[in-house]
Amino acid sequence: MPFIGGNISMSNTQTNKPVIGITIGDINSIGAEIIIKTFLDNRMMEFCTPVIFASNKTINFYRKLMNENNFNYQSIKDFTRLNHKQVNVYNCWEEEVQITPGVLNEAGGKYAARALEVAIQCLKDGHVQGLVTAPIHKNNIQSQQFNYTGHTPYLKAAFNAKDVLMFMTADNMRVGLLTEHVPIAEVSKFVTKENILAKLQLMRESLIKDFGIDKPRIAVLGLNPHAGDEGLIGREEIEQIAPAIRHAKGNGILCFGPYSADAFFAREMFTQFDGVLAMYHDQGLIPFKSLASGEGINYTAGLNIVRTSPDHGTAFDIAGKNLADPNSFRQAIFTCLDIIEQRERYAENTRNPLKKTELASE
Repeated sequence: MPFIGGNISMSNTQTNKPVIGITIGDINSIGAEIIIKTFLDNRMMEFCTPVIFASNKTINFYRKLMNENNFNYQSIKDFTRLNHKQVNVYNCWEEEVQITPGVLNEAGGKYAARALEVAIQCLKDGHVQGLVTAPIHKNNIQSQQFNYTGHTPYLKAAFNAKDVLMFMTADNMRVGLLTEHVPIAEVSKFVTKENILAKLQLMRESLIKDFGIDKPRIAVLGLNPHAGDEGLIGREEIEQIAPAIRHAKGNGILCFGPYSADAFFAREMFTQFDGVLAMYHDQGLIPFKSLASGEGINYTAGLNIVRTSPDHGTAFDIAGKNLADPNSFRQAIFTCLDIIEQRERYAENTRNPLKKTELASE
């Protein structure tokens, strides 16, 4: 099994490892499988202390289904029993739940939401330092408590963030979205100067603080074919996108465009930029998933905590068949760890120099 650890330094020893919360996702999806496959490699324990938010019975069900008796874990109900040398399973429910791999049903969504709710509370309480979420199904998870189109808006509300950015990242490209899960017929109403400026500012801050890029260069895509052809195929580029770019440049953001999306990716222009702002979901995710080298992941920029996820969905068609590829999930863990470490480095580098002097003299 290939093992690539991103940019994680060897400072993450057994006594100084981030505790990473991992939500099970839809219990009938490939979530449990990719989690188990990831942590079957004991070398993962060198980098973090994993806490899976699920139930013992769910993990045991998939362990037996996959015939992976070598997957061992410590069961906990609170963090006083946390084991830093082993996988931990935090029991979010005790009741018997029928697990039906590959079946979209109410139970899958209910317990995905339960795991996510418990994990977020543990994040707020400081028990875990980062969150990696396995896939949920956006329809069956809906309830009075979860009335959102996905993880990103739910986390925005849970942590009272002013704004967040769905940021797809890989070794060779980073693509952020102006709009997330919005019907195509409604996308244009969100393409405003104000919204574009807000996302550009978020992307710039994330590239600096989370990815260690001092002066990030950002490309902005147009909304219409050929970026509007100077107003012939739509005027959003002239009336909203270009003014937003000019305004952002005036405020110190190195951004360029608007670019015609097809030519931008076909000519590999993304290699010249640290980040790309796409106007809508498929405009950004189709080329990202097609062209990203290594394993792409989804990162939620703008939160005061670090959350990542694999760049794929629930894959009900292969759930329970032991066919799921864990590479994107594994990379989501590495990226989570990298960003935690980078944030600590940024905080240290930007700390008040007077306070540093005072600490040194004590």
